[in-house]
Amino acid sequence: MSTDPEASGSESQAFRTRTEVERFGTLLDHAEALRARGLPFDELGELARLYRRAATRLARMRERNDDPAAIRYLNALCVRAYAHLDVAPRPSADQRLAARLPIVLARTAWAQALAWLLLVVGVYAGAGLVAADPAAVHALIPHGLGYGPDTLDRLLVSPELRAEFFEREPADSGTKLVFGSALFAHNTRVGLFSFASGMLAGVPTLLLAVYNGLVLGAFGAVFWQPPARVEFLAWILPHGIPEFTAISLCVAAGLLLGRAVAAPGLRGHRVAIREAGESAALLVIASLPLFVLAAAIESFVRESALGTAPRFGVAGAMLAMLVSIALLTRRAARRRRGDASWLAELGLAAADGRDQRSAP
Repeated sequence: MSTDPEASGSESQAFRTRTEVERFGTLLDHAEALRARGLPFDELGELARLYRRAATRLARMRERNDDPAAIRYLNALCVRAYAHLDVAPRPSADQRLAARLPIVLARTAWAQALAWLLLVVGVYAGAGLVAADPAAVHALIPHGLGYGPDTLDRLLVSPELRAEFFEREPADSGTKLVFGSALFAHNTRVGLFSFASGMLAGVPTLLLAVYNGLVLGAFGAVFWQPPARVEFLAWILPHGIPEFTAISLCVAAGLLLGRAVAAPGLRGHRVAIREAGESAALLVIASLPLFVLAAAIESFVRESALGTAPRFGVAGAMLAMLVSIALLTRRAARRRRGDASWLAELGLAAADGRDQRSAP
């Protein structure tokens, strides 16, 4: 009696697969009975080898749309094995931060957009108030910025003084370092206050965001007239792009806290504030390098003899950098969400796998 070699080989392969799966399940039962790290070294190595083979087999079965029951069963075995094997090294704190930050930036896009909107509203309001009544500049621009009432009045009426304001005089490195440190401290203080005041239901954060825009709009209205328009843009954009992006991140962090305080939902205040605080803290951490960059540009580029074109070049580089970071963040967040959905799928199958002890 003759036999078909191909059919015989297929049956032999199916038998080996069934035997491997049964052995995989037996080792998992043993591991779960012994609890954490109780398997001998040789059995642990065998479990790891069978886990890799099962994961490969599972991927092929999904590609072929094999029996759904068999896929669910093998999926559940992989979940159980995942709990007993160190399939990846434990990430460090820096690695965990790098993994979470893109997701937080993507999930808080609404808060960042609202922060920018508040800033833009403030800019238009400040510029409009000064255009309607030039005397409003004294109420909107604080004396702490170094511009007294007489200086502001002269800048408003004198084109020569406005042109002189933007004359480039290089300073020594020591002066620039001191100036940059003071700018970093001031801007960081503004950002942290915007973040921390979110605990008061976010109301102070909203007002601070609008106020920052009012100051910028009023200051811009002073110079948004010939012959200083282009010079003003070249003066403010290089450091303003990273600086106001950093402030918007801090405002967004404050808005997250404010929403958790004002509308915690069914989770309750404690859970809502804890979850919002973790995301808000990451946004503040992300703002710090931007504050450093803005202070460096403001002291070493703004206070330099660079011409208008190079200054616009720096501004363009800052804008391109931030756009690139935003695109990379979005891509990383999507990849992380995909990984999380895969693990969630395994988790859903875990309960089913614990109740099954033999292959279908």
